[in-house]
Formats: sequence, structure tokens, C-alpha cells
Amino acid sequence: MTDLLPPRSPTDLFGDPIDSQPLWFKKNAFLEENFDSEAYITDLRTFVPFDNLRSELQTHLSSLKHELVELINRDYADFVNLSTKLVDVDGTILRMRAPLTELREKISQFRGSVESSLAALQNGLRQRAEASAAREVLELLLDTFHVVSKVEKLIKELPSVPSDWSNGDVNSTEKGSLQHTENGTNFRETQSMLLERIASEMNRLKFYMAHAQDLPFIGNMEKRIQSASLLLDASLGRCFIDGLEHHDANTIYNCLRAYAAIDNTNGAEEIFRTTIVYPLIQKIIPNSSSQSMAAVSVDELEEDYQQIIEHIENGCKFLLEISSSANSGLHVFDFLANSILKEVLSSIQKGKPGAFSPGRPTEFLKNYKSSLAFLDYLEGYCPSRSAVVKFRAEVVYVEFMKQWNIGVYFSLRFQEIAGALDSALMVASLTPVHNSHSSQGNSGVLTLKQSVTLLESLRSCWKEDVLVFSCSDKFLRLSLQLLSRYSTWLSFGLTIRRTGNTGSNPGFEWAVSAVPEDFIYVMHDIDCLVTELSGDYLGHVIQILASCSPEVLDPVKQSILQGANSLKDLAPLAMNTMIEALVEKSLETLRQVKGVTATYRMTNKPLPIRHSPYVSGILYPLKTFLDGERATTYLTMEAKNKLLLGAAEEITGRYYELTSEVVNVARKTESSLQRIRQGAQRRAGASSDVSEQNVSDTDKICMQLFLDVQEYGRNLSALGVVATNIPTYRSLWQCVAPSDRQNTIEF
Repeated sequence: MTDLLPPRSPTDLFGDPIDSQPLWFKKNAFLEENFDSEAYITDLRTFVPFDNLRSELQTHLSSLKHELVELINRDYADFVNLSTKLVDVDGTILRMRAPLTELREKISQFRGSVESSLAALQNGLRQRAEASAAREVLELLLDTFHVVSKVEKLIKELPSVPSDWSNGDVNSTEKGSLQHTENGTNFRETQSMLLERIASEMNRLKFYMAHAQDLPFIGNMEKRIQSASLLLDASLGRCFIDGLEHHDANTIYNCLRAYAAIDNTNGAEEIFRTTIVYPLIQKIIPNSSSQSMAAVSVDELEEDYQQIIEHIENGCKFLLEISSSANSGLHVFDFLANSILKEVLSSIQKGKPGAFSPGRPTEFLKNYKSSLAFLDYLEGYCPSRSAVVKFRAEVVYVEFMKQWNIGVYFSLRFQEIAGALDSALMVASLTPVHNSHSSQGNSGVLTLKQSVTLLESLRSCWKEDVLVFSCSDKFLRLSLQLLSRYSTWLSFGLTIRRTGNTGSNPGFEWAVSAVPEDFIYVMHDIDCLVTELSGDYLGHVIQILASCSPEVLDPVKQSILQGANSLKDLAPLAMNTMIEALVEKSLETLRQVKGVTATYRMTNKPLPIRHSPYVSGILYPLKTFLDGERATTYLTMEAKNKLLLGAAEEITGRYYELTSEVVNVARKTESSLQRIRQGAQRRAGASSDVSEQNVSDTDKICMQLFLDVQEYGRNLSALGVVATNIPTYRSLWQCVAPSDRQNTIEF
């Protein structure tokens, strides 16, 4: 309630009380524990002038001083008694300080004692740790010395086996003295077991050396260790080679475990490559190709791979099965890549370097696919999927795949396939194939060389001896580019046909020089190509890519269908081109309509009773075109009807334009002559009844045109076109028909 504003004075009628404080000034803020004067002033100065803030603070200070004086005056007696009660304060403080000082001294003494004990304890622990570390180092050195001595002792035992044990000529007495009859092990197996034991000790020795390699003692023993390691490698190599030559599974197993123990897998892989694989491969692919120069195809690899597979089955399979046996611990070896594939790659590079050359695409692809099949065969020895992944990640495998430059191969195929189509499209005329003029069994056969080349190029992209499956996306793109190239060729040609100007567009002369019958081939080939692309061709591509996911197959299908639709959209353009060509031929005859005026103007000929001779020639080009061999063979009934109706409508429209022009001119001329005659008769004072009774030249012209239009309607009906269904024919009829026959079309 202390913050309530005082009541307003009687004279303060409209504003705040005269002694009130502004709303932004909060006195309670000074009582907060974290009050910061600078922050307080900074916040207020953003919206309160400094003079107002200073004035308000001074006013508040004055009020506080005033309150303090009031409090002292109100409790003055207690304020005075406060000083009288503070008696002998210094003595009391001294009495309280003595025990506190004594306690502090005791605590200091106890702390010193504890720190001394702690230092002694830490010193003892450090000495104990140093002693323990020294003991560990000593034990490590002793173990190292014992292992080195043990390895040297075991190595000395190796020569105790007769030197001729490897060739199997040891007599029975010697065998009895050296062979353990209880377990039936032979000399090679005994030797391999001893080598495996030495290898395990060498493994321990490497471990010790890794933890004490900086010690002088180890440095002094380094020569002994290196000597033992060299002797072990040599003895292990001889034993492993002998085991390989005799196909001794136990000996090989023990030797491989020894190689794995000393972490020398490369040594075993290299020995197997040089001892077993190299002689086998050299029999098939010698380093010098002089021995095989008599062959027709020196660089073909398919037969070589077949022989290599046979030799692997006979000479390498036993080791591959041993190294891939379950729970053997020999998975660290990769004889497939580092022994077999490495030697095969080296032999091909030296003996048949041309096998990797994409300059001969057919042979290159054959060798590439044979190589993939060979790799698949090698992967068959991998016991698990992880082993296959490891095999493919090996350096030799990656290097082998780099030898096949698929990018260059595709470029050559691109030039070959696209170049063939481009050459066919650059011909100056449409080129029918040999069977184009046959009238039997050609409804689904392409007729133009350009179309045949397109389909052959499209099929070539997916032939087994052309396609590389890993480049399917590139071959799909090439297929779509071929379709686009052909569609553009047709589209531009048909467009240029209308303009008749090929000066700025070389390569499209065929469109101007082609006769209407040639576009029948175009229409037919468009239909055949669309059917092929949407049917067998699409099915063949989808079958090849069947192993792909639906997310891949759906876009492939849609892209091919889109290419077929773009080609299908050109069919109406080809139809219009044929119609325009036929209309132009008919227009040559239709121009004779203008001769009707000359026939009856200023002559005394009677009213015509039969049609003009030119009428029978108006639809002759259209009828001849439809009755021709190409149209009857390659145009479907639907296309024929569309062509017939479109041409009839266009020809009728042109007929109407020419006829209406002739009639309008005749009527204007007749009107002018009539005015001239009437003026002359009035000047002569003669009557005009006689001239009015005669039939005018315009009536004769219209009658002749009416007879011609009737005959034209009969000719349309003969072709199968209902003339009354053509709007321009009805307009043509009304233009020339007598007034009593305007609404009735009969012929």
C-alpha cells in the first residue's frame, strides 16, 4: 500500500498530483540484491532525458534523507541507548580470538603431518610402479631371449630331416627313424608342423619387439632375430613349394597357418603364383606371341580362358579349397586375386596386349565379356558374399578392370551407329528399298532406306555383340538420340516442303524433290516404326534390363514410348503434305474456271446444257493417287479415307474461291455494261424491253458453272465423298445455283 499515489490536490484537476512520481521511476529497483546503478541508468536513458533522470534521483535522495531524519526523531531514545550498550567490546573480541588462534595452530600442525605422510606414500607408490615396470621389462627381455633361443633351436632341428625327403626317395630305415608311426605323419607334414611352431614363436617375438624396440638389449639381438626370420622364410618357402608340388593338403595347411602367423600372406601368394600358376598360364598365353601368330585371331581370349579354367580345376583347385575351408583361419589369403588373376593379367599384357584395345570393338567386347565370365568363375570360389566384396576390392582386380576402356569402346560404337544413320539421312532423295514395289506381304515392312537404317541402328544398340550392360544408360540415350535425329529429319523436311527453300538447310533437298507418292512411304514407315517401338523393340529392351528395379524400368519404358509418340505426331504432317501436293495438281485444272467467262462474254452462244470438259480432270490426280500401287499397298483404309476427305475439302475450298471470284467479276461487269446500254438507249430514244428479255452473259456463265458444280458433286460421290457434308461445297452450290434451286442440292 506504500506505493499508492497520494490524493490529488483540489487545484490539480486534470493531471497527476503535483508531488507524484513518474511511472518509469521504480523505487523498489534500488532494493534488489543484484542492483547495478550503471545498467539502471543506461536502461532509463534510452527513453528518459538525462536531466529528468538526474532531477528525479535527487528528489528521491532528498525524500530518503527526510525519512531518515524522521525515523531518528521518532526513535531518538533508542538511538541514544545504542551507544551506551557497546561497553568493553575490544576485550570481548580478544577473549574470543585466543581459542580460535590455538585451533588454527593445531590444524596447521595436523595438515603438515598429513602432507608428509602423503608424500611418503606417493614416493613409495612411485618406487613400486618403477619396480613393477622394471620387472615387466626384465620379464619381457627374458621372454624375448628365451623365444629367440627357442626359435634358433627349432630352426637348427630343421636340417635334421634328410635333404631328399622332398622327392620321396627316403629308404624305409630312415623313414622309421624319423616318421612318427603313431600319427602317420610324413616328413613334409613333420617339417610343416615344426615350421608352424616356429612361426607362432616368431609371432610372439614380433609382439615382444613391438613393446621393447627401443631397448639396447633388443638392438643387440636384432641380427639374431633377422637371421632367424630369413631362415624361417627360406625353409617355409621350400616346404610350401614341396607341399604344392605333391598336393599334400596337411603340409599346405600347416604352411599357410605359419605364413598367417608371421603375417606374410604375400609370400605364400607369390610362391603359389610363381610355382604353380605361372607355368600353367605360360602354356596357354606365352609372354611372346610368336608361337600363336599363325592363329587367325591372335588376341582372342575366350578359348584361353577355357583352358585356364581347366588348368585351375586340375592344378589350383586343391589350394583354393584349403584356403577357403570354414573355420580354418586362412581367410587372410587371396590366391584368386594375388596369384591367379595377377598372373593372368600379366600374361595377357605381355602376350596379347591387343586384347585390351577397343580399336576393334567386336573383338574387344568379346574379350571383355569373356573376362567378366572368367571373373565370375573365380568368384565362385569365394565362400561368402563378404569374400566376393573383398575379392573385388583387391588392387589386382581393380587394375584388371581398368584395362577395359569401356568409354572409348562406347565412343567408337556411337560413331559407328550414329554415323550410319546420319549418312543415310544426308542423301538428297528418299531411297526406297528393293522390296518396296512388291504388292504382297509388305504391310509391316519398312520401305525407305532411311527408316530401315534407323531401325537397324536402334536394334544395334541392344545387340548382344554390341551392348555393354554396365553402359545400358548410354546406349539408351543413344537410342533416344537416334529417334530424335530421325524425327527432326522428317519434321524439318516436311516443313521445308511447304516453303520450298532449302538454301539455308542443306541435307533436306529430298523434301522438295519428292513426289506425293513418296510420302506414302513416309506415312507407312512412321506407322511401322511406332508399332515396332511400342511392341517388340520395347519388349526386347525391357527383357535385357529385367534385372533392374521398377524404378529403373519405368523411366526406360516411358522414354521409349515418348520417342514413339513424337514420331507418331509427324503422321498428320506427312498427310497434310500429300494433301497439299494433290491440291496443287488439281489447282492446275481448276484455273480453267476463269475460261468460262471468256466463253460467254460478248458472244451469242446459247445457254449451256452440259458441264465443261475440265471438270472431269479436277479430281483426276486424287483418284489416280488413291488407285495407284503404292496407295493400295501401303496406305491403310483409315489413312485413305482421311486423305480423300482432306483433299476433297481443300480442293472444294479452292474451287469455291475461284468460282466466287468469277461470278463476282461477271456480275460487276454485267452491271457496268447494263448501265452503259441503258444510257445509250436513252440517248437514242429506243425502248429497252428487247434487251431485258434476252438472257444475260452472267446468267450463261452462272449456268455453266452450275452445271460444272453438279458434275463435280457427282465425281465426289463416285470417289465415296458425300458432297453435301462439305461446307464449302454448299457455299459453292449457293454461289452458282439458280434462285429456285438454292436450298436443294441435287445432281
